Amino acid sequence: MTAGRTILVTGASGNVGRQVVAQLLAGHTGEVRALTRDPRAAALPGGADVRQGDLADPAALEAVLKGVDAVFLIWPFHGADAAPAVVDATKWHAGRVVFLSSAAVQEGVPRERQRHAVGRWSARVEQLIEGSGLVWTHLRPSTFAVNTLWWADQIRAGDVVRGAYGALPMALLHEADIAAVAVRALTEDGHGRTAYALTGPEVLTQAEQVRTIGEVLGRPLRWQELSRAEARQRLLADDSFPDSFVDPLLDGYAAMLDAPPPAITGAVEAVTGAPARTYRAWVSDHAADFS
Repeated sequence: MTAGRTILVTGASGNVGRQVVAQLLAGHTGEVRALTRDPRAAALPGGADVRQGDLADPAALEAVLKGVDAVFLIWPFHGADAAPAVVDATKWHAGRVVFLSSAAVQEGVPRERQRHAVGRWSARVEQLIEGSGLVWTHLRPSTFAVNTLWWADQIRAGDVVRGAYGALPMALLHEADIAAVAVRALTEDGHGRTAYALTGPEVLTQAEQVRTIGEVLGRPLRWQELSRAEARQRLLADDSFPDSFVDPLLDGYAAMLDAPPPAITGAVEAVTGAPARTYRAWVSDHAADFS
């Protein structure tokens, strides 16, 4: 794919989408069109063509897709009901799509037999994309490091982080690394019909993650284990966390704890030429968010 093309980034004001926009602009890849629900609040980098819209609004999506060559697709829904319309609209305009899928998708397992709800709906979107005629790349990231910002309020209030499944091991992934892979797949040939399993370079339990945050901040942070019921009540009381995702999250954590520890992949380095960033590096980048 050559420079001068137009690339649409959906979910452009989110953690990964914002990074994709910034990295595309830094690479001078052509026009970067950014889709967001509220352009005035998005505060995206200068140089992006910021458009208002929502994947749930077919008319707005059709308008923003005109003249687009490639799409970075972030799925904002907890289900795949909207996927046929979104994929159908995309295939009539763009030639390439890079889909931010999920590590919950089990390779080679039929959609209806996927173990986790997130895997089932992500596999459905993947299936539709693969049958669309688009040149496709799926990104299946491990746990986002940015998810640990859920603990920020507790860390500001004291030195104890309370939650369930403290022994749960995760291969935390920096959003900048997800974006770097996405940018390569959007702008280079050779990534079509490929699903990349992306991970960070190390496995840390939730308790170890809290300790790492404390070491970076210079504070004696520690983990306090809660029962699933206690953690569920805490999440339901959090207005910033969607109630519909509380049980899928906790179900996923329970399944991950029973499964083998996550395997580290070298996909980030293989695609970008640079090793995946450590969780400690992510915390250093976001230290102000915990203060």
